[in-house]
Amino acid sequence: MAHVTREHLDRLLEQALLADDHASLAGKLDDLAHSYESGEVSRAAILVLAAEEWRQAGQAARALTSFQSAIDDGGEVIVDPRAGIADTLFELDRPDEARELIDVIHSEGRVNPATALTVAETLVAYGDLRAAHEWATQGVLGGQEGSGDHSALLRARYRIRVDLGLPEDELDALIT
Repeated sequence: MAHVTREHLDRLLEQALLADDHASLAGKLDDLAHSYESGEVSRAAILVLAAEEWRQAGQAARALTSFQSAIDDGGEVIVDPRAGIADTLFELDRPDEARELIDVIHSEGRVNPATALTVAETLVAYGDLRAAHEWATQGVLGGQEGSGDHSALLRARYRIRVDLGLPEDELDALIT
């Protein structure tokens, strides 16, 4: 069993980045999650990292499994793993399932800014600027001014508004 520190995770991530081997890192993260006993980072957060690495390695099905394991674990994560599942479903050319999942996340009404940003960026990537604008706006309005997520959401929202041909508004004026 393993006690996971942020330092341990940082070393793993750094080694993988240097080697440019996403599949190997994903496997190590999965192993770490399965041997997890305690730590500064939740098992669910490690599983989300593994899922993202599986996606980078071109193994979307394994990514879906890791995202689902993160949900099943229920531990603390920054971004709702379902946002990653939706993005992966789009990647797998399953847009109806992706949109359905995004609708479920939205219907729950308690979306944090990091999740709102992830969903907005996914929707932009797959051409739904109107929905992306709604998500970015929701994230800005629900976020804490001055936080990194709030600033990122403001910038993303502004880019979306420009792409939609919308005029600047009072939220755009908050960009620093």
